[in-house]
Amino acid sequence: MIAYREFHRLAATVVCLLIAGGAGVVSARAESNYPSRPITMIVPFAAGGPTDILARLVSQTISPMLGQQVVVEDVTGAGGTIGATRAARADPDGYTMIMGNLGTHAASLRGDLHETAAAWQE
Repeated sequence: MIAYREFHRLAATVVCLLIAGGAGVVSARAESNYPSRPITMIVPFAAGGPTDILARLVSQTISPMLGQQVVVEDVTGAGGTIGATRAARADPDGYTMIMGNLGTHAASLRGDLHETAAAWQE
């Protein structure tokens, strides 16, 4: 179990990363014709499960809004970590999304956030 102090450090780091990520999104150069190609939605779980079904419903809803196909790609393995890692390493061009849950996101980021928090304390 995560100690109380470690949990607060982790939460503070996540908040800081979300703020920094939001600032990066705002300052990123926008394409005038986005999306110009299909968007990939990675689901880090097996096909037919609840997360996959939700991703397919969401993709069917947003595809007409975007005027572009949203392809659902199931990437299974390691409790969702493989799919989450693939999404994290994708090009930051806005054409890759992930439909996961707290478990996949926290498990993939835990090591990096802990190292980042330790570096900030120095």
